[in-house]
Amino acid sequence: MPELPDIELYLEALRPRVQHHPLQRIRLFNPFLLRSVEPAPLEFEGRQVTGLRRLGKRIVFEFAPELFAVLHLMIAGRLHWKHAGARPPGKIGLGAFDFPTGTLMLTEAGSKHRASLHLVRGEAELVQHNPGGLEVLDATVAQFSKALRAENHTVKRVLTDPQVFSGIGNAYSDEILHRAKLSPLALTQKLNDEEIARLFVAVTDTLRDWLEKLRRDLGDVGKVFPENVSAFRPDFAVHGKYGQPCPVCAAPVQRIRYAENETNYCPRCQTGGKVLADRSLSRLLKDDWPRSIEEWEAMRGR
Repeated sequence: MPELPDIELYLEALRPRVQHHPLQRIRLFNPFLLRSVEPAPLEFEGRQVTGLRRLGKRIVFEFAPELFAVLHLMIAGRLHWKHAGARPPGKIGLGAFDFPTGTLMLTEAGSKHRASLHLVRGEAELVQHNPGGLEVLDATVAQFSKALRAENHTVKRVLTDPQVFSGIGNAYSDEILHRAKLSPLALTQKLNDEEIARLFVAVTDTLRDWLEKLRRDLGDVGKVFPENVSAFRPDFAVHGKYGQPCPVCAAPVQRIRYAENETNYCPRCQTGGKVLADRSLSRLLKDDWPRSIEEWEAMRGR
């Protein structure tokens, strides 16, 4: 799922292409993309984009007077900039937004169409699409600590809760916790002040560093559009790196699988050498489940 650095990069690339330009047409290739009834898409056609903003992981296109198009890419939704009037790329094409400058194409890989478009009238209705999480890059450590400790859950769960923190998802939370040297299963109300301060620095530094890296890798956003948005990047320390050596200590990266996601972590840097129980595999292996890095490596070498 595109997270804060990815969404910000999309916004930076979209501004020179669509801001102050009229939206000529909204094309819907999948009936499930549009999740609202009123206002109708026709009401947006011919109106100029007056601004763009981010609401959590959502992209908001602003039109006068107080009309908004709210795009949520979810897990597999991606944006592409094409020539004006471009045709959809087969079944993965969900919708297109035509401008005089080109066409913004929305695609979604896979059969589960979760990406959504809401057309909204008025700021009061737009607020309903804001999960309300704290914008960590604008927050103080005191505000961060208050939000983190409001309830007692695992730090991984709280970091990725959009109602607590804005724009952080599965991928960057793994990188944040690795940088902070904290277990993903640590309980938020048991973290001490030093650990919270360390986590706050890790959050802000990780998000800022990755946004700057994505900008450098892309180059001129006015000439190049971000086409390679991914939750799995070669330069990540632990996310998506199961079994590979940690770049800090060389211990094999571990994972905890749940539903459609997984948490990746370094047992030496983050959990004192302990291999955390994977719900499904630990039940299957029972007493054979490795409790340490050494046991895990011995099991892999059998």
